[in-house]
Amino acid sequence: MTITGFESTGQTAGENVLPPRQATAAEDLDAELRALEDGIAATAPTSPAPAREKADEQATGPVRGRPLWRAPAWQDVLVIAGFLVVAFLVTAPLWLNLDHELRDDPQDQAFFEWMLAHGARVLTDGVYPFFSDRMNYPDGVNMMANTSALAVSLPLTPVTLLFGPHVAFNVFLTAALALTGASWYLVLSRRLVTSRLAAWVGALFCTFAPSMVSHAGGHPNIVSQFLVPLIIWRTLDLRVPGRAVRNGLVLGGLLIWQAFINLEILFMTAVGLGVFCVVLALVRRKRHRGEALAFLRGLSVAAATAVAVLAYPLAVQFFGPQSYQGLSEYVRSFGTDLGSFTAYSSHSVAGADTPLTLAQNPSEQNAFFGWGLVILFFGLILWLRRSAAVLTLGGLALLFAAMSLGTRVTLNGVDTGVPGIWAFLHHLPVLNSAVPTRWAMAIAPVVGIVLALGCQRAADLARTQPHTRGPIRVAMITAVAMALVPLVPIHLSTVPMKPVPEFVTSGAWRQYVDDDHTVVTLPLPDSSYPDPLRWSAYTGQDMRIAGAYALLPTQNPLDPADRTAAFQPPWRPTSGLITSVRQGNPSPAVTEARHEMTLADLRYWKAGVVVLTPQTRDIEMLRAMSELLGFRPTWTGGVWMWDVRNLVDDPDAVITTAGDS
Repeated sequence: MTITGFESTGQTAGENVLPPRQATAAEDLDAELRALEDGIAATAPTSPAPAREKADEQATGPVRGRPLWRAPAWQDVLVIAGFLVVAFLVTAPLWLNLDHELRDDPQDQAFFEWMLAHGARVLTDGVYPFFSDRMNYPDGVNMMANTSALAVSLPLTPVTLLFGPHVAFNVFLTAALALTGASWYLVLSRRLVTSRLAAWVGALFCTFAPSMVSHAGGHPNIVSQFLVPLIIWRTLDLRVPGRAVRNGLVLGGLLIWQAFINLEILFMTAVGLGVFCVVLALVRRKRHRGEALAFLRGLSVAAATAVAVLAYPLAVQFFGPQSYQGLSEYVRSFGTDLGSFTAYSSHSVAGADTPLTLAQNPSEQNAFFGWGLVILFFGLILWLRRSAAVLTLGGLALLFAAMSLGTRVTLNGVDTGVPGIWAFLHHLPVLNSAVPTRWAMAIAPVVGIVLALGCQRAADLARTQPHTRGPIRVAMITAVAMALVPLVPIHLSTVPMKPVPEFVTSGAWRQYVDDDHTVVTLPLPDSSYPDPLRWSAYTGQDMRIAGAYALLPTQNPLDPADRTAAFQPPWRPTSGLITSVRQGNPSPAVTEARHEMTLADLRYWKAGVVVLTPQTRDIEMLRAMSELLGFRPTWTGGVWMWDVRNLVDDPDAVITTAGDS
């Protein structure tokens, strides 16, 4: 059974005989795979006419395939275990050094550790899941607008409580890769192709493509794609008549599940499936008119189910407190460099020693397929061109590539001045919240499916034409090896993690922080200083902090209408001054107005204590804050600490003198 389960001309792939290769028409790839799935290897020439008639008879019947829930054979178990081993090899540095963090994206690792703590708190304390004031107090954080991954953080609660959010993050990331590989393999081997080897090759690439390994460096929610192949399978099965309710409910459940892992991946999957299904429906419209109606009925049930459950969470995301209206223009300009499609990722063996110049950062290497795979992919499209399904997949890959180029096409770091199609799309609702370069990620599953179909065709030819078996196998193995071996991933890079200070681990902070007070860190947490998020996560979010590293609506007094997202908390005079000092700028003279602004900020944050850990330019920040508060801090538990409760709680308190420097 192929990806569509039907012929590109509109016939169900249900023949019981294998048509001779010379008689292959547009539908023969599907017919060959269907016949092999039924376990019949016919080598005698047959007329295509009877097969065509049988296909017509089966067109309105259920699509036959090996059920995913069937007990796996030992080969399946071996392959699935192999995915787990490879996932552990990629993430090994995190497991071997539990005091390390990801080198390329430590801020997102700290962010997801905080999210895992939030999920545990939802179950243990019954807190509201879609919003939290444990970070960015008093404004809080919209959890639905910040990829809270509740569908993962809730099940991982036992791990988070027993071993801490840092270990839970490692489990999240490793399991995401392993489960994605297993899911792709099962769907490919039992629903799309018949060769286990072909399914393994396709699943291996879908799971460990350069873009997947790149995002494994900090975005476990993005590499958690184990539901994508299931959504594809269940969407295509909507065309089976008489099962609209069952198929629709199953698909609706998968959509809801994925929505609470990552909406971006769900949106890309929906776009790809939408284009694919529309094209194939047009191809099949004359021969199977009733099929489209069955599909639409099932889709209506799935949509109604998903909308009923997701209406409220999505309303919170787009219209609730701390919601935003699209990403900033800067982020929406992140496009894939055209030269990166034939380059090699810094996370692959072929590009490990190559400086990163064709991506915004190490986590956004979303293309990087290399010349070998690009040539093989288009070669397979040409070889399998008689299948409308394969041609549609090739068109999807080109569409996603074009969308990923961003607003202006860049080639090897040079702006060509040519506008990309994203320039006409990024202002639209929903699309204005997408990062254009990530559309290149959607190419990887397309490539993986085509690789599986290509390997299946080679296996078919080797079986039906014994005299060419040797050359066919050598040619296919050589081509696949030349394309994929350079893309073999290397393990993720880590660096020593700054330990959570004793002030936090000992619980000393509790005497300063309660329901009426927060911890204010210097500087406030942002993309360059996410450590306070990890402190809060360590305490199970009992410790509430001011500031945040999260997507928050821009609060620009010069443009109040600007509601685009920013990756930092709103600017305040005190936090802005400390950030400026940390960046190397001189501390301005402290005036009475500065004292008043500092006191107003502390009261806004409901600060109980201000803390500073040893870090770059810590002495300069210590002096600046001491002058702003009028007294010097106390060193305790690995932090400099200013107890500011008297200033915050007493409405008549004022700061009159600067501390000694």
